[in-house]
Parts: sequence; structure tokens; C-alpha cells
Amino acid sequence: MGSVETVLFLVILATVVATFARRLRVPAPSLLVIAGVIVGLLPGVPAVVVTPNVVSLVVLPPLLFAAGEELPWRDLRAVWRGVTALAVGLVGVSAAAVGALAIALTPLPVGLAFVLGAVLASTDPVAVAALGRRLSLPPRIQALVGAESLFNDATSLLLFGVALSVAIAGSVISWGHTLLEFAVLAGGGVAAGALIAGGAFLVRRRTEDPVLETVVALVTPYGAYVLASSVHASGVTAVVVASVVLGTQATRLTTARIRLQLSAVFQTVVFLLESVVFGLIGLQLPVLLRGQAGGDTWWPLQALAIAATLMAVRVAWVFPLAATRKRQDDPTRSSWRVATVVSWAGTRGVVPLAAALSIPLTTSTATLPGRDLVLLLTTAVIVITLVVQGFTLAPLVHRVGIALAVEDVHQEYTTARLALAHAGLSHLEHLTATHAAPEHVIEALRTSWQERVRRITEHQEQAPRTGSVYRQLRRELLDVESAELDRLYHDGAISDATRRRIQRSLDLEHTGLGEGPETP
Repeated sequence: MGSVETVLFLVILATVVATFARRLRVPAPSLLVIAGVIVGLLPGVPAVVVTPNVVSLVVLPPLLFAAGEELPWRDLRAVWRGVTALAVGLVGVSAAAVGALAIALTPLPVGLAFVLGAVLASTDPVAVAALGRRLSLPPRIQALVGAESLFNDATSLLLFGVALSVAIAGSVISWGHTLLEFAVLAGGGVAAGALIAGGAFLVRRRTEDPVLETVVALVTPYGAYVLASSVHASGVTAVVVASVVLGTQATRLTTARIRLQLSAVFQTVVFLLESVVFGLIGLQLPVLLRGQAGGDTWWPLQALAIAATLMAVRVAWVFPLAATRKRQDDPTRSSWRVATVVSWAGTRGVVPLAAALSIPLTTSTATLPGRDLVLLLTTAVIVITLVVQGFTLAPLVHRVGIALAVEDVHQEYTTARLALAHAGLSHLEHLTATHAAPEHVIEALRTSWQERVRRITEHQEQAPRTGSVYRQLRRELLDVESAELDRLYHDGAISDATRRRIQRSLDLEHTGLGEGPETP
């Protein structure tokens, strides 16, 4: 099976899996990994070999960029202390624990044992973002878990580089050089990301062409990653910084029409790339298993022990950290609920796989012993965490009572929409007082905005079921209009250009009635 056929197969597989995952209310990444493993074990399926460049350069940047844009700056500022403790302290402790366990349980040399620890020390932003989209977490907890997975890359890459240099060359660790390398990784990544974000901002502010803006938006994460990598800085940090910076300026960058198009394009790209990468993780495990035939037969127990150690270390780190922090935001909520969810949101995924694949096959004098076992254990632990934590995280969130209630989300939405409508009415009163527009135009707008306030108020007081009926009826009316539009076109009453223009307007209104609360 060639690379093109493999990608096409994974996309088709992901589409089928995503359909069943939605019906079964289970996370698609976890189900896709299982499907990939099952397909890889079938007889006659050709081996799929994943190269580091495919994962790190082609797949990672846009997925990281999309995850970073979902991270709100306001919530990030509120949780930065917790993020630092997790992204630096927990990564170091996890690497040391896995390295020590690998020395005790596996035949890996000491150097490669700690390379394995560094590879698996950090949580994965792609997996966490993919699983987090279906969770109803409070904003700050979502920001804490997401930001930790995005910003722990510099720490894990530093540990990985140090451990790899020791394993290959047997060099002595220089703490001064190590600190300098960390500064280059983190600081260089931040600088590269900020530079690319500034350039993208200037370009996108000066164009309103939706095609050009879409191209710039898609190229931005790759530009940040390549620029950072060229100066030996953290490409992941650069992409994350660029996405967070541009995400805070989204409303200033583009028009509403282009934002809708960009959102649709990125959703499609993210789905395709996540489909490929999680499917590849599943397909990779049987390939590595065949390559290990005749070798260490204890690897399944070793992988289970390493995965359990990562989970235990995370629990032992998060709970004391949560206990020492003051509950200023919500004193009535027990800290153990937050700690339970955060400690279980430690899935591994794409970034550890890319790091393991980048381990060289040989040293300067001989082959590198144990590389295949490191890659096998890494892939197995990724599959275990995606399956075990992926399938149980959502039930755990609801079990501990930390999930946001649907009624609360609806109340927040309608209250905000009501505030916006009143702001519009206040501006109309200002226009009336200053005679800045014709009175009949202002009166028509005032009537429309008062009707909007009335609809919002009614939906605020009605049950969610009534709002669903309203949306359904409104969709039916839009479908009737679309059918009439097609009839006019086929009868020759309107041109194709007019049909497309009106259809786009109907589609935009239909989109406003999508998932979630009603949009009056």
C-alpha cells in the first residue's frame, strides 16, 4: 500500500469511525486507534512505516495551531502558575520515574531508558485537544489542561535531547549548557512564534480576499515551526505562541464572512490530519510488534507498568498541588474534584510518537541497541492512554460533578445575547439624539432590535425543548426557501450567479441555527 492509498484509507476509516463514535458517544481518537490496531493485525495488510518528518513537519503544526487558537488568553493568564508547575515540574518527575522503571524492567541501556522517560514525560496537545472538545469542563480547567499539554514541549524536548546525547555519545551533562539549551528552546520558540504571528497579522490586515487569507492562515503554523527549527528552538512552542497571539486578534484580522470560511477550512484540515495521525498510531503498533518477534516478550507488561506509572505519578503530583492552592475562584467547590479530572487528563499521542521516531537508527560507530523497543513501548503506552483515559475521561468528568450543566450554558448564552441587543438599542438612542441618521431608518432598526430582545427573552424563559422546536421549524422554513430557489433557477427565472448568492445567504442563516443555543 503506497502513501497516497494509506492516507485515503485512513480518511475513509476515520469517517466511518467518527460516525459510529458520535452515535456511541465515545471519543473518535480512541476509537480510531483501536480500529487502526485491528486493521493492522489483519492478515495481508501491508506494513505502514511512519517517518519522523511526516508526523513532526506535516501533521503537527496545523493541529497545534488549531489547539492553540482554542486557548483563551484570559483563562491562560489565570492558570499560568498551575501550568508552570505541570509543564516543568511534572514533566521532570515523570521522565525520572519512567526512566528508573525502564532500567528495572526492560533490557534497555541506561541512556535509552531515560530517553524513553523523556519521550513519554509530557502530555500531548493534539490528543488532549481532540478529547477535550467533547467535554463540558469549566473554562479555567479546560485552559489548564490544554495549556499544560501545549507548553510542556520545551521541557520534554530538553530532557529528550540531553538523554539522547548521553545515550549516543556518553557525554557528561553540563548544567550550564543544559540551562542555555532550555533558554534557546523556549525563548527561541517564543520569539519565532511572535515574529511569524506579527507577519501574518500585517498580511491578513491588508487583504480581504478569502482565498489569500485562508492560504496565509494555513501556512502560518508551518512557517512558525520551520523558522523555530532552523534556529534549533522549539517548533511546537513557536506554533503555540503564534496561534495564541493570532487567536486573541481574530475579530480584528478578518471579516465575519472570512472567519466563517476559515473555521470551515480548519475544521476540515483538523479532521483529516487527526484521522491520519491517530489511525497511523494504531496501524504502527502491529508493525512494531512484528519487528519485535523473537525479542523481548515481556513488552506488554512493561508497557502497562509504564502507563500505570505515568498515571500514578500524575495523581501524586496533581493532588498535593491542588491542595496547596487557595480556592479563590469558587470556595464552595472541593479541590479534589478539579484534581481528579486534571490528573486523569494525561493522554499521550502525536508528540511522543514524533520524538521516538526521531531517535537515530545508528550511532557513529554501530547500531543503536534498544531503539525498536523504545518505539514499541512508546506506541503501546500511547495506545493504552488513548483507550483507557480517552474512554473514561468524559464519564469521570460527569461523575465528579464538575461538568457544566446544559442549563447554565444556555443561561450564559442568552444573557450575553440580551446584553448585546441592549447595547445595540443604546447606540440607536445615541444616533437619535445626535441626528446622525434619518429617523425612519433608525425607527426601522429600533423595531428590529426590540423584536430581537423579545425573542431572546422568550427563549430565556422557555424550556430548552421549546427552543429546539423553534430551531427545527426555522430550519424547515429555510429548506422551503432553498427548494423555491432551486425551482426559480430551473425554470429560468434567475441566473446561476443570483442562485449562488442567495443560497449562501440561506446557508449562513442555517449555520446560525447549528448546535447549541438558539441564535435569534
